[in-house]
Amino acid sequence: MVSSSYKPVVDQDEDRPDSSGSSSAHVGSNRYTPEGGSDDDELEDLEESEGYELRRLNKSGSKRGSTAGDTTGDDDHDDAEDEDEVPATRRRKASVASFELYTPDEEHRVRRKLDTHLVLFVAMLYMMSFLDRSNIGNAKIAGLVEDLKLDDDQYEWLLTAFYIAYILFEWMTLCYKIFPPHIYISCCVMAWGVLASLQSITSSFGGLLVLRTLLGIGEAAFVGIPFYLSFFFRKDELAFRIGLFISAAPLATSFASSLAWGIVSLGGKTGIASWRLLFLLEGFPACLVAVWAWWWLPDSPASARWLRDRDRKVAILRMRKEDDGVEPSEKASAAQANLPRHKQKFNWRLVLNTLKDPKAYLTAGMFFCCNVAFSSMPVFLPTIVSNMGFSQRASQGLSAPPFLFAFFVVLVTAFLSDRIKSRSIPMIFHATLAMLGYIVLAIAGATHLGHTLRYLAVFPICAGFFSAVTIVITWTVNNQPSDEGKGTGMAMLNIIGQMGPLVGTRLYPDAEAPYYVKGMAVCAVSMAMVAGLALALRLVLKAQNAKSSRVWHVHEPEAEGEALVGSNSKSSGGPFMYLT
Repeated sequence: MVSSSYKPVVDQDEDRPDSSGSSSAHVGSNRYTPEGGSDDDELEDLEESEGYELRRLNKSGSKRGSTAGDTTGDDDHDDAEDEDEVPATRRRKASVASFELYTPDEEHRVRRKLDTHLVLFVAMLYMMSFLDRSNIGNAKIAGLVEDLKLDDDQYEWLLTAFYIAYILFEWMTLCYKIFPPHIYISCCVMAWGVLASLQSITSSFGGLLVLRTLLGIGEAAFVGIPFYLSFFFRKDELAFRIGLFISAAPLATSFASSLAWGIVSLGGKTGIASWRLLFLLEGFPACLVAVWAWWWLPDSPASARWLRDRDRKVAILRMRKEDDGVEPSEKASAAQANLPRHKQKFNWRLVLNTLKDPKAYLTAGMFFCCNVAFSSMPVFLPTIVSNMGFSQRASQGLSAPPFLFAFFVVLVTAFLSDRIKSRSIPMIFHATLAMLGYIVLAIAGATHLGHTLRYLAVFPICAGFFSAVTIVITWTVNNQPSDEGKGTGMAMLNIIGQMGPLVGTRLYPDAEAPYYVKGMAVCAVSMAMVAGLALALRLVLKAQNAKSSRVWHVHEPEAEGEALVGSNSKSSGGPFMYLT
C-alpha cells in the first residue's frame, strides 16, 4: 500500500439503524461496509491493514461527489461539533460506514500490468494458433500435394475437416468456467503444438486428415479467451483488450507469407522437404510456450503471480462493480464470491436461459455474415495483386499492407468503443465501410476498372471485418451478466458464426474468375446485414435498459453515490445495463 492516507466520503444517513437494529450501510463496488455489530477492535484492524485514515465527514457540509481527502473549512468545524455530540463508539462505527479501498492511480497501475502481462501473452498465443491453422496453404505451395500425391478433393477435405471439428467443439468455451484456466489453456496450446508438429512426419492423406481434425479440436478450445479476459476486465474495458487479442490475426497474416518463404528457402539446405520443415518450425514453438503458460497464466486476479499483494487486492475489488444490478440468481453466492471461477457452482439453468436469449442469436448472426464475406479474401487478394504485374516476392509484400492497416484500425476502434461505451456505433460504421469496399470491387470488376482501385478497396474490407469481429465478440460477452451466460454466448457465436466460411468459400467459382462480381455483391449484402442486425440489437438493448431503469427507480434502495479516491465518477449500483 502507498504511504499516504486517504480520508473517505462518509454519509451520516448510513448510520441509521434498520428494523433489526443493524446499520443500513450499503456495499458499493469499491467500498467496504462493516456489519452493524462491528466493534472498535475490528475497525482498527481493518484501518491498519488497508492503510487508510478514516474520518467522519458531515453530510450538510460536503457535496456529493467530493473526493476522499477533501477537508476544508466548514467540514472541519462540523466534524468537531459531531465529535462533541456523538458517543465515541457510535461515532467510530459511523466513520467507517463506507470508504474507498483503492485509488485511481492504483487501478491504472493494475490495469496496465494486466495488459502487458496477460493480454499481450494470450495475443501471442493466438498469433501462434493462427499460423498453425493457416500454414497448410503455404505447405501446398512448398510441395505437400506432390509428395503425398493429393488430388484437389483430398486437399479440400484437409481444409474442411479442420473447420468441421473446430465448429463442433466450440462448446468447450464453457470449460474456462469448469477447469482451472491456466491448466486448460496450457493443455490446449500443448495439444495444437504437438499436432501441428506431427504434420511434418505424416506420409499419407489419411494420417494428415486425422491430424487436421484433431488440430481443429485443439484450437476450438482456445477461442474462449475473450470469456477468460472478462474475469479480469470490466465490460467497459473489454473491447480494447479483445482488440489486442484479435489484432494478432491480421498481424500474423501480414507476415505469414514472408515467414513461410524464409522457412521454405531453408528446405533445400537441410535436406528436409520444405513443407515438413514449415510444419515443424511453426508448430513446435507452441509446445515450449505451453510450459510457460502453465506457470504464467492466472486463474483469477487473486492468483496472478506477477502482481504484488496490494495489486491483487485492487484487481479483485475493482471487479466487484460488475455485479451491480445483476440478479442474485445469476451471480455467485456470498460464500463463493471470492473463489476462483472453476470452484464456484456451475448453474446449468443459466446455460439454458442463454440458449433461449434472442440477443445471443443476433450477435451470432452478425458473426456469420462477417465470415461469409471475409472468407473470400484469400481467394481474390492474390489474384488482384498478381494481376498488377508484380513478381511473386513483391506480390507477397503487397498482400501485407491491408492486414497491417487492419491491425492498427482494430486497436483504435476498440479503444474508442470502450471510451464512448458503445458497441453498435463502431459496428455499424465498419460494416458499412466493408460493404462499400465490396461494392467498389463488384463495380470495378463489372466495368474492368484499374487494378489499383481494386487493391485500395481491400483496405476498408480488412479493417472493417477485423474491427466488426472484435466488437461483436465483445458485445456477446457484455450482453450476459453471468459467467455461464458469457461462456454459452461465446460458444453460440462461434458455432453459428464459423459456418460462414462454409458458405463464403463457395461464392467464387473458377468460371467467374478473376473478378467474381456476383461473389463481391453477395459479400456486400452480407456486410449490410451485419449493420442491420447491429442496429436491431441496439434498439432491443436500449428498450431493455429503459425498462430496467424504470423498475429500478420504483424499488431504488436508499444509497448515496460513491466515488473513487481522487475521482469524480459516481456509482450507486443500479440495474444491469447493456452497452448499446
